[in-house]
Amino acid sequence: MNKRTLLNQLSEQTEAHLQKAIEQWQMLPHSSFARMPDAAAWSANQCLQHLNSYGLYYLPKLEKALQQAPSQPADAEFAPGWMGAWFTRMMQIDPATQQPSKKMKAPKPHTPVQILPSHEVIAAFIDQQERLLQLLQKAAHLDLAAVRIPISIASFIRLKAGDVLSFLVAHNERHVQQALRALQAQTTTTLVS
Repeated sequence: MNKRTLLNQLSEQTEAHLQKAIEQWQMLPHSSFARMPDAAAWSANQCLQHLNSYGLYYLPKLEKALQQAPSQPADAEFAPGWMGAWFTRMMQIDPATQQPSKKMKAPKPHTPVQILPSHEVIAAFIDQQERLLQLLQKAAHLDLAAVRIPISIASFIRLKAGDVLSFLVAHNERHVQQALRALQAQTTTTLVS
């Protein structure tokens, strides 16, 4: 896979997440953003808390790894590792249904335990997406296979930096879509009432 193409795709998706948060979610009242569609489903607030917990873990690790990565031309090839590609595929959304291809239970350290003020949760998400965009730009001239990062749920498993970037953006997309479904459920409920 061409590294420039990969990073462009990841940047476009991250930019879309950032714009959604800035242009739409910041304007919503806390009561809407924090409302759960049903007792078994997360609110948009909880979805972003979950993403923020991953960002708190992965962004500093990516920053450190990219500081150590050797230079490489921007048009070099990047070969995902089999495990990194598998983790990323598990996170992806089915384009036809806009639903996750595989349902999963969130690891306990990444499960929101309470509803936090939505403006703080959204602000943290915006900050993390901006940091991620900076890392994607920096990664263009670095060897993304040369440095490895331990995953959050099992530190003995280490993935290539390029795989972690792919996973992180796919994971963000999965839960951004979940947040959108939670918000859409409110609109549907309001229309039916």
